[in-house]
Amino acid sequence: MSAKRILGAAICGVVVAIAGVAMATGFTSSRQTDFFAAGNHQFYVWCAGSSDYFADERGANAEEAQMKLYNAVKAAGKTTCWPVWQGRVAS
Repeated sequence: MSAKRILGAAICGVVVAIAGVAMATGFTSSRQTDFFAAGNHQFYVWCAGSSDYFADERGANAEEAQMKLYNAVKAAGKTTCWPVWQGRVAS
């Protein structure tokens, strides 16, 4: 009887692991698609020595939006801040 329980637990563990990998793959794929998509992107602007904040920026992709926001932050005199991409958001 003990062997059946061990086998059952092992099979259950494998099924849970497979489901977890499937969910993670779908989440990663969606975020990667959003990163390269045009639209409104949200950033957490991390600032050393001052307050952090959230900001949105439009761009052809997240990299372009990040650089636009980065240049605007630097032009505003916040030289210790860096925008970190959080995801694409609805306009």
